Amino acid sequence: MSAPSTILKTAAAAFLAAYFFPVVHHWLTVFGYLRSANISHVEEGIIKIEDTVHCEDIHRYSDWLFTACEDSFPTRFSWFPPLVIFKDPVLGSQARGSIHVIDTKDFKSKRLVLENFESSFTTHGIDIIADPEKNGAAVYIFAVNHVPHPEYVLSVKNRTPLPEGTPKARSQIEVFHHALGSSAAKWVRSIRHPLIKTPNDIFAHTPTSIYVTNDHHYTEGPLRHLEVLIPAARWSNTVRVQIDDWSSSDPQAGIDVSIALTGLHNNNGLGHGPSHEDVVIGSAASGTLSLADITDTQQLEVKEQIHLDSIIDNPSYFKDEYATEENDASGYVLGGLSKAGELAKNVQSETAKDPVIVWLVQPVKEEGKAATKWNKKIIFEDDGSRIRSSSAALLLGIDPALEGGKKRAWLVVTGFLSSSAIALKVDL
Repeated sequence: MSAPSTILKTAAAAFLAAYFFPVVHHWLTVFGYLRSANISHVEEGIIKIEDTVHCEDIHRYSDWLFTACEDSFPTRFSWFPPLVIFKDPVLGSQARGSIHVIDTKDFKSKRLVLENFESSFTTHGIDIIADPEKNGAAVYIFAVNHVPHPEYVLSVKNRTPLPEGTPKARSQIEVFHHALGSSAAKWVRSIRHPLIKTPNDIFAHTPTSIYVTNDHHYTEGPLRHLEVLIPAARWSNTVRVQIDDWSSSDPQAGIDVSIALTGLHNNNGLGHGPSHEDVVIGSAASGTLSLADITDTQQLEVKEQIHLDSIIDNPSYFKDEYATEENDASGYVLGGLSKAGELAKNVQSETAKDPVIVWLVQPVKEEGKAATKWNKKIIFEDDGSRIRSSSAALLLGIDPALEGGKKRAWLVVTGFLSSSAIALKVDL
């Protein structure tokens, strides 16, 4: 081999190594291969919120927290399409997940009676928005429901092949109406559309306009795994649903659905930002938080991205109500998995541990500079023994006068494989 040829190949190898090393290193970091599972010391102990089994998402409205829970270990480990668990659609067709309201004063959970709701209920992402006609006394609850496709249920019952091209899940969105303080939520209608294929989370812009993430293009198989592992596989999307008819008994009628955003990798959780038009999107497998705006045409436009060193999921925004000019702790709160590379193996076991990591991402504004830097700090970690998995977290500010002048908050964490949500005090 000639010297010029050797030099050229060496240079090419060096270039490829320099180009791909940061990408590979970030991927290994995000999936937890370069870290150990840590355990945060909690000085005042952890409150276990009873009757909150497998609650994937959580949102605050006034003095209440809303969450949707699976309630059943056998069901979660037999039927949960978001984790490619299609073992038992018959059991899935009998799932009776629930919606809970948690009082922020004592962290007691109340399970709501779902009036007029006859469907099976495999829970996932939710969102809450005020009913403008009730002056803040009632809310609409939007909830993802991963219903097994009836043809798949029949094929398993009858031991016959599933018709070609038939999906195993026929996921949809459920809409409920809840009077605050009551013990029930009245089912309003279901929403189903071919563009709502792998729904993960919901952003309610108005009671009649919502956004829904499809976290994957493929529901299972090698290409499904590929689109998780390869950041360039930006095949998922977010759709907008316009509800024109509240009374339709047909899930596919009285709605208009269109694609609102493409080009993100594995867009999962949706959250609200500081303003009404701010949409926050968590790209789980990339560890990327996208800050987006709703445009005049109701599309979503990403204006900035923040990269974190772990899998992340449903983002929430913490507004520090006790902020001072010198100390404002406001920022984005993100629950995630610190050892996500083990998840595919762990979902086969009801007793496995999935370590947890929770981030607080705060803006750091530098005088004279237009761009905002971000302070990304870990506020809680666990090895999976106190809480298994974290797909959502939020902060509830505490008056510093009650904490000896310290800036502290209640942190609430929940997860899709957790036996209960937890609450604990953290320093900000």
